[in-house]
Amino acid sequence: MEYKILGRTGIRVSRLCFGSLGISPLQSHLPIEEGTDVILEAIRAGVNFIDTAEFYNNYSYIKKALKFTKEDIVIVSKSYAYTYEDMRSSVEKARKELDRDVIDIFMLHEQESRLTLKGHREALKYLIEAKEKGIIRAVGVSTHAIEVVEAAATMSEIDVIHPIINIKGLGIKDGNIHQLEKAIEKAYKNCKGIYGMKCLGGGNLIGIREKAFKYILDFPYLHSVAVGMKSKDEVKANCLIFEGKSVPEELTDKLDSQKRRLLIEDWCEGCGRCVQHCKFKALSIVDGKSKVDPDRCILCGYCAGYCPEFCIKIV
Repeated sequence: MEYKILGRTGIRVSRLCFGSLGISPLQSHLPIEEGTDVILEAIRAGVNFIDTAEFYNNYSYIKKALKFTKEDIVIVSKSYAYTYEDMRSSVEKARKELDRDVIDIFMLHEQESRLTLKGHREALKYLIEAKEKGIIRAVGVSTHAIEVVEAAATMSEIDVIHPIINIKGLGIKDGNIHQLEKAIEKAYKNCKGIYGMKCLGGGNLIGIREKAFKYILDFPYLHSVAVGMKSKDEVKANCLIFEGKSVPEELTDKLDSQKRRLLIEDWCEGCGRCVQHCKFKALSIVDGKSKVDPDRCILCGYCAGYCPEFCIKIV
């Protein structure tokens, strides 16, 4: 496994980052024992970088996995908090539930524009103070927006940027893949740590997996890439790919047979909360129930977190 220093942070991370959303209640909702085993499979293969978030509700999986390894694992978490006190609560929750005195990287989650960055200035103020106190090691932002990458690239307070990036440009809020590449290049050259997300477009690029991975691995302005993994087979295949090795045909065939889709159960009451929170306009209310447009959906699973009836799943 290849390792890189994440920008100016001094934090050494594996080129492949374990994206833990896949094992979480928002997606496959694995039993904790099974989810723990998937994380440990990645750690044994050399992955030392785990991406999570308060919203994923999966700290317990990571905490349990860390008890079975002596490896130095880098944890990044995120919060939607926008006030000073709420962000402090988010960081303290992560420290307690992960059983770690220090969280390596803590981020403003899913920033949408320069305006939302300004709107989160109190939360950012807390993260800066937490870094000064040694409670966290680095401050970051995650985003699907080019303008946020551009803004964060010039902000001295921001150490790490976590942008969406994939060969087709799926999920970019404002512009195209070429504009995003330029923004990431600028941030990288400004010594920001950069690790990408959604390189397979939430599973929508599985059909061109080889091209999608080649694109992301050849792109020179990323230190690491978070890839969602929910099984040991996915871990094995992704580690081989990131090590420049061939994936056995039987393993590829097995993974290709596992198609994923967003399922909305019949008991949906059509409250519309999922529609309001879908950044990709993939959901709408039709005949009193939520309906998904598969051409727009990137299978992030975030909508499930807003459903009061628990009727949204990725299957």
